[in-house]
Amino acid sequence: MTTCAQAIKAWEAKSEASAEEATEINLCFQTPPIAKLDTKVMGSLKKCQKLSLSTNMIDRMVNLTGMSELKILSLGRNNFKKIEKLEDVAGTLQQLWISYNTIASLDGLACLTNLTTLYCSNNAIKSFSELDKLKANEQLRDVLFLGNPFYAEVSSKEEARIEILRHLPNLKKIDGEFVKPSEIEAAHQSTSE
Repeated sequence: MTTCAQAIKAWEAKSEASAEEATEINLCFQTPPIAKLDTKVMGSLKKCQKLSLSTNMIDRMVNLTGMSELKILSLGRNNFKKIEKLEDVAGTLQQLWISYNTIASLDGLACLTNLTTLYCSNNAIKSFSELDKLKANEQLRDVLFLGNPFYAEVSSKEEARIEILRHLPNLKKIDGEFVKPSEIEAAHQSTSE
């Protein structure tokens, strides 16, 4: 397996830049893949605003102490089972991309006060009621949930969109498509019944 330190060294050699000074770091598709994050290495990325760690074999988050400028965190196509340890980036993180993992719960996101975008498709979320855990994320406007088991609770994609809006009425975009006024009205009617 590739360690975080090895991946950073390889990135620095390829990009001819210092990771500590970089605003965007891409550690996707490491060969062999990264299996474990390192708190010390992550914490050294103080100026990083976009960190891409997709398509590795990472199964758990570490504290991101020191990453005080992080706005976009890409963790798709890994082995994450839960969302955790994001408190250190709670005030800055705006986008979290965690599709294609095995996440069953949306716990761990309420602290992200500036979260606008959550891509969480193809995970293991079984119930629309999990979406209630995102109500504290008042800035959330763009979500991607396709491919989660809770879609089986409804008969169509349109019905799923309305149900998502019932739980998260401030959304502007669901599963890559802008929310229509008719969907807002349908969600509002089903909520008031």
